[in-house]
Amino acid sequence: MILLEGSGHLGFLQHILHIDYWLFEKINGQWTSPFFDAAFPFLREAEFWLPFYLFLLVFALLNFGKKAIWWCLGLIMTAIISDLVSSSVIKQSIFRYRPCQDPVIGEKIRVLVKYCPHSSSFTSSHACNHFSAAMFIFMTIGHTSKWWALVYLWAFVISYAQVYVGVHYPLDILGGTTVGCLLGYGMSVFFKKQFGLPGTINTMV
Repeated sequence: MILLEGSGHLGFLQHILHIDYWLFEKINGQWTSPFFDAAFPFLREAEFWLPFYLFLLVFALLNFGKKAIWWCLGLIMTAIISDLVSSSVIKQSIFRYRPCQDPVIGEKIRVLVKYCPHSSSFTSSHACNHFSAAMFIFMTIGHTSKWWALVYLWAFVISYAQVYVGVHYPLDILGGTTVGCLLGYGMSVFFKKQFGLPGTINTMV
């Protein structure tokens, strides 16, 4: 297993980690407000977004005809695959303390969640899962409305919240975002080759 932190790294990586720590301190400790303190712990939870997931299901069923079920399964499989890659492959190969578990800074930062996982911080599975889903959604149904580009904002807010509440560093988010976008793009290409672009019957967005 590779340890991301350590004194044996090359100067370039040390420089990247220095920027990472600096940006984390800004997001977690300085760019804050009571409103964000209350909002971000909820915004990172899947239960908060249940209405959005229900909307996606209804939108697909009303607009995509026979392709609706396949599109929903494609989206679900995209999220499952991205989670497996992030949690079972990358995190098992690269270990990094989460900020809230870090023996050096853990007691100095603001932790706004009740539970801090002990798993590796790199990559962020939240970022990987949500950006893979966002990429799949936009690449398969973005042609139906320009407003679907907002799914990237949805993924960003959830990912940013991970840093704000103290459970991930920005570099973890960047890694998860990169992996997630690649997986989401790959899944969208596979879906379009197998089923084509979903058409629209009604305009809901």
